[in-house]
Amino acid sequence: QVQLVESGGGLVQAGGSLRLSCVASLRTFSRYHMAWFRQAPGKEREFAAAISWDGGTAYYADSVKGRFTISRDNAKNTVYLQMNSLKPEDTAIYYCAASRSPTRRQGDYDYWGQGTQVTVSS
Repeated sequence: QVQLVESGGGLVQAGGSLRLSCVASLRTFSRYHMAWFRQAPGKEREFAAAISWDGGTAYYADSVKGRFTISRDNAKNTVYLQMNSLKPEDTAIYYCAASRSPTRRQGDYDYWGQGTQVTVSS
């Protein structure tokens, strides 16, 4: 059974930083594109960032561009999200997901984690 397990969430003040991690039990992790989505209270889940299978291409939602950095370590089956200059509007549950295609569309992702809560206080 495939599992994606996120960690690293927590409470941080505005302007602070957090680093999220997601470990995947995918035997062929290096063949998957990985992404982070987020869901704020009362809102729909939205795309935040994604990275290609080899780490060579990364893309971001406009709302996080320049503040967040996605990376991966295929030897550790892990994808990261470094979040800097956090804002209260970044408060959300953050989910990692795996897809065989490079995409921002949630429906194209095959596997999902349970999420980790990030709360940014003003």
